[in-house]
Amino acid sequence: MSGHSKWATIKRAKGKTDAARGKVFTKIGREIAVAVKLGGGDPSTNSKLRDVISKAKAANMPNDNIQRSIKKASGELGNINYESISYEGYGVGGVAVIVETLTDNKNRTASDVRHIFDKCGGSMGTNGCVSYMFETKGIIVIEKTAATDDDEMMMIAIDSGADDFNVCDGVYEITTAASSFSQVRETLEQKGYAFIKAEIDKVPSNTVDLSEPDLEKFARMLDMFDDNDDVQEVFHNANLPEEEEED
Repeated sequence: MSGHSKWATIKRAKGKTDAARGKVFTKIGREIAVAVKLGGGDPSTNSKLRDVISKAKAANMPNDNIQRSIKKASGELGNINYESISYEGYGVGGVAVIVETLTDNKNRTASDVRHIFDKCGGSMGTNGCVSYMFETKGIIVIEKTAATDDDEMMMIAIDSGADDFNVCDGVYEITTAASSFSQVRETLEQKGYAFIKAEIDKVPSNTVDLSEPDLEKFARMLDMFDDNDDVQEVFHNANLPEEEEED
């Protein structure tokens, strides 16, 4: 799941259990299926599929799983139609929330999403009620190592079309326009860099601080969305505290 584009929110996804990792792979498998249906199963001619494969690799999805998902989408699962639907609303404390889904049953998904909002002290709103608070950006995160040079990395990123470059918490965080994301990602990939994160995010214009009780309720909401197979991404503007990384 994605919050605003700070390493603290990215770290929340680290140290997942095998079961949680399996859910992530299932969700990415759906994205692969949609990309294959739109542009075919050959990554060399399908830029959307290349982007999803890069996202899969950043999530440590085994290559066998990736290839299997492509083959399934090209073959027996090719008749399953996933519809992309976004829902907007508010969490506790007035936190703005966007839920992106891929579903084969929009009535089921709408009901599930509304239930999670209601269950966790929030409310689902109409399309557009919070999306104006976010800007769509490409976010690429690369681990900083002894072998990487900050200035060289910045020049590569900016020259390839990135909008912004930051070094923080032992990582390089590169921000791009949505239209430039694939180009920047592919340039860095061709130069041999591996990604901790490489995907399109919705970045909020401001963040909201929550009280301790509200943080617990909001964390529960994120976990419930995580557990829902139809939910692909959740974007929000809550200012989440940093969590300790798990071994």
